[in-house]
Amino acid sequence: MAVSSSCYARVFPSSFECRPEPEFSSHSKPKSEIPSSKTSFFPRNGVSSSLILRFPPNFVRQLSTKARRNCSNIGVAQVVAASWTHNNNSADSAASCGGVPAATAVDAAPIPAVDQIIDHHDDVVVDDCKTTNDSSSYNFLSSDGSLAIHAGERLGRGIVTDAITTPVVNTSAYFFKKTADLIDFKEGRQTSFEYGRYGNPTSQVLEEKISALEGAESTLILASGMCASIIMMLALVPAGGHIITTNDCYRRTRMFIENFLPKMGITATVIDPADVEGLKSALDENKVALFFTESPTNPFLRCVDIKLVSELCHKKGALVCIDGTFASPLNQKALALGADLVVHSMTKFIGGHNDVLGGCVSGSQKLVSVVRDMHHIFGGTLNPNAAYMMIRGMKTLHLRVQQQNTTAMRMAEVLEAHPKIKCVYYPGLPSHPEHELAKRQMTGFGGVVSFEVSINSGLTVCGFLVDGDLNDTIRFVDALKIAYIAPSFGGCESIIDQPAVMSYWDLSRSERLKYGIKDNLIRFSFGVEAFEDLKVDMLQALEAV
Repeated sequence: MAVSSSCYARVFPSSFECRPEPEFSSHSKPKSEIPSSKTSFFPRNGVSSSLILRFPPNFVRQLSTKARRNCSNIGVAQVVAASWTHNNNSADSAASCGGVPAATAVDAAPIPAVDQIIDHHDDVVVDDCKTTNDSSSYNFLSSDGSLAIHAGERLGRGIVTDAITTPVVNTSAYFFKKTADLIDFKEGRQTSFEYGRYGNPTSQVLEEKISALEGAESTLILASGMCASIIMMLALVPAGGHIITTNDCYRRTRMFIENFLPKMGITATVIDPADVEGLKSALDENKVALFFTESPTNPFLRCVDIKLVSELCHKKGALVCIDGTFASPLNQKALALGADLVVHSMTKFIGGHNDVLGGCVSGSQKLVSVVRDMHHIFGGTLNPNAAYMMIRGMKTLHLRVQQQNTTAMRMAEVLEAHPKIKCVYYPGLPSHPEHELAKRQMTGFGGVVSFEVSINSGLTVCGFLVDGDLNDTIRFVDALKIAYIAPSFGGCESIIDQPAVMSYWDLSRSERLKYGIKDNLIRFSFGVEAFEDLKVDMLQALEAV
């Protein structure tokens, strides 16, 4: 909301008190930082150089109830703060900090429109809400857990408020005070948000938080993981181009590559995740634009040698994008291993509570900007309320993932030793074909375990247990008491999924087998329940059939 000088004086009759921000390690009440074109949001050596405005005690009461409900008070605070901080290097501003009544400096300062006050700082370049994060700004935080909590918020939130949590900015559009400001924005002399599909202050916090975890220059958030993958491919693969992907992947992704991309003349080579020679041949025989796969893959948790694949593809001018959803940003850093882009279905581990959909693409500013431009055309925007829920979920990401890693590893070992389990697919097990690779490029093996059951009353043929058929496996699934029968994974609640039924029921058994989907295959996503409870439940279900 815009505020005139006279209105400003009426709303804020008393002077402001200017004080420096306390050090990050201080135990005093945390205060938000004030955006400025002159001052960095991000602390250097642990101390921010920005100034904090202390508003009068009756500040909140002077705002209407409706304005507070709609978070419009954020706009007022931005106007007030910007009028101060945009001039904080001037003599008047310096004098006011030294005792001159702040009202003098405020009255003399031009009142900027809210659209002028979005994320001005040295380390982040904003162009149509495209952000570039300097990861060195976060070097004083030693763990991903701390980054997941503070990045984008304590360390540089563009919304001026003393609230610890990020406010939800519910608006579909942003106004300009005058046409000259709009022209300045269009010609790149002024930064702003413009329209809800192009960016949002709440969503930007989420983007910066994920960028910090991935070590990325920029992140784009979208409405779902599939939306992120599709927009990325449409943006980066030209008509008539060629993609390389792997035979084990999420079915909907495979359907898009096989059924929709050919309509644009885009062809694909499908290889085994470990088929390096197949990759080299595909690169030699085609003008490859993109190598795209998951690592670990869905549902067999195969792992791709990201470093090797990236080296081979880059020599041929091909980009590499890794879907790291099963790993989460905590268990694997695909960009550090050489990938150009990493995508996530944030619905899974990042959100972590089975209550919100979202997707993201992270990488260099140059590449993400291309994807962002395509996103602006196609839409698929994440609602700011959903962005807030993602931010909230990320505060416990490191705790949840640690628990899920531990539970999944222990349960994989239990299952592998059980006589009614034929095969277990989990990269943490020495029996996994890419176990050694997973140990090199992952710091944890994730919370999902896939396995095949063999429960036909212990029937053996030639010394081997006979695979449990569809109905036997259904009885096992239905005997479980804790896990929900549902799609998705990565949340606090354990989820069990029989792919032959959940994802491939529209195909015949013979067609399912072409993709390796047997009737007795199970994908189990472990939540944060106690390990012993999950173990007892799993064992009783196996014994019950």
